[in-house]
Amino acid sequence: MAWTDICAFEDLVENSGICALLNGQQVAVFLLELQGEPQIYAIGNYDPLGEANVLSRGMVGSIGEQIVVASPLYKQHFDLTTGQCLEQPEVVIPVYGVKLQQGRVWLNAELQNQQASAA
Repeated sequence: MAWTDICAFEDLVENSGICALLNGQQVAVFLLELQGEPQIYAIGNYDPLGEANVLSRGMVGSIGEQIVVASPLYKQHFDLTTGQCLEQPEVVIPVYGVKLQQGRVWLNAELQNQQASAA
């Protein structure tokens, strides 16, 4: 597995996203506090339905048990753990592995979901 140091933990904004470059690809990185614990998620920043790199600017929340980001363009919801679009399940965006080590956020360049698709 190829892990890349992306940023300091302090660079993340709680309940929001930032955009980072990973091997030339834009990745949206989100920091959420769930049950009192910080959780970091990383997905592709490209919204295949809106055809723009905007997901890091989307609103995060939950729908039922699913932690999601709503695209700022057409408001489709993408599951932060699977990359699947809730409104159009055939659309799946990349999901990346994340780890926090010595105050630094690391991303795994290998996709965690192999079914990522283009719209």
